[in-house]
Amino acid sequence: MLGKYQHNVDAKGRMFVPAKFRAELGESFVAAAVMDHCICLYSLDEWNERMAKLSDQPMTKEVRKLSRYLASHACDVDIDAQGRINLKKELLEYASIEKEALVIGAGTRAEIWNPSLYEQAMEEMDDDEIETALAVALF
Repeated sequence: MLGKYQHNVDAKGRMFVPAKFRAELGESFVAAAVMDHCICLYSLDEWNERMAKLSDQPMTKEVRKLSRYLASHACDVDIDAQGRINLKKELLEYASIEKEALVIGAGTRAEIWNPSLYEQAMEEMDDDEIETALAVALF
C-alpha cells in the first residue's frame, strides 16, 4: 500500500479509509495497536500469515506473551456503506488520535497516525539513516 491521506475521525470513532487501501485490505480486515503508537491495518490474509509465523515459533514465554499481546490489541473491522471503519476507543487512545488522522501506506499494511506524531517520527530519521536502511533491506 502506498500514499498518504488526511482524514477526520468523528465522535463515534468512525473514519474514512481511502478507496485504494480498501481494495487491498478487503471488506473486513484487522486493526491493531502493535507498534510505533499508530494503528496498523492488515488484510485478514496478512494478519493470519503473521500470526501463523508466530505460532510456528517454539512456545517460549516470550512467544506466548507476544501472542497474547497481539491478539488482545487487535480487532476485526468492517467497511460501512460510506467507506468508513469504526475504531475502538482503546486503539484511538493508543495512537493519540482525537479528530485528525493521517492514513499512510506502509507496504503490506496501512497505518493510521496522529499527524503530528507521524511528522515527529519522520523527522527523527535523517537521509543517511534512510539510505543505510534501504541498502540493508533491499540491496
